[in-house]
Amino acid sequence: MQDTYGCINWDLKFPPHGETPESLEEKREQLKKMSQQTCANPEEVKHLMKLTFYTQHKQVNQGKNIKDHLEEWPFWFKEVGMAVHFKELTGIGLQETFTWNVDLKGKRLLNYMSTVAVMKNKKFQQTVKKLKVLRGELSGCSEDVKEMMLILLAYFDEKEDAMFCYVEDTCLAGEVQMDQVHMTPTIIVCGQSCFSASRFMLSVDRNVVHDNIPSFFSALWMMFGSYYCFNIHYPCELASTLEFLQRCFFSINPEKGTKVEKTHTSRLHINPRVLTLIQELSDYEWRGV
Repeated sequence: MQDTYGCINWDLKFPPHGETPESLEEKREQLKKMSQQTCANPEEVKHLMKLTFYTQHKQVNQGKNIKDHLEEWPFWFKEVGMAVHFKELTGIGLQETFTWNVDLKGKRLLNYMSTVAVMKNKKFQQTVKKLKVLRGELSGCSEDVKEMMLILLAYFDEKEDAMFCYVEDTCLAGEVQMDQVHMTPTIIVCGQSCFSASRFMLSVDRNVVHDNIPSFFSALWMMFGSYYCFNIHYPCELASTLEFLQRCFFSINPEKGTKVEKTHTSRLHINPRVLTLIQELSDYEWRGV
């Protein structure tokens, strides 16, 4: 079923002006050749990815599988290509919007969680303490984002292993036990924890589509972007965490619909748990705590 939730260019009827199916195929081949070069010009990659967006999303809507996309569009699974596709699809800058919102809201969210939310639930309080110990003296924006994500999962009582799969720090893509990885976009953490890892991978549909992401920050926005680029529903196990990310950190705020997978129980347009947290954060900020 078509899922236009949060998208502005879901079903383009015509290719870009001056382009034909043949010329777009030539550009796809050109991108594929460039992906094998070590010094491909990123601006040229962006330009070609933008021109061929029509073909890319048409193939998503036709139901092509991830392996085919990876074979035909290698740059789509790199930071530069995914950002272009996401921008064309939603009108939102994937990396820029996430960075801006983390700078604006990240510290406030962590402060709220560690001073207000911890008082409401003893189990959550213990999790926050454990994460503080795991993080130790590590500082910086990337460490804040790691703590933020793990705290959000605990706050919503959602499954960490539905978003992260932990492997040895020396693990190669071909050595990952894919039957232990969820079908939905998953960050493969090369290390015992998100804090200790210095390398990450991205899996989509149990295919490692990027095997060397140096920062957690990039791995997270690429994981989120994959849900939109490849028309994947949020799994029920991560429904609240992903919708909170979507609304607060990626600025996608549809009034109707949902991106959560269909179940027997009906879902409201805006997850009430997400709405409650947004309202509480707003009150917390207004009070200037």
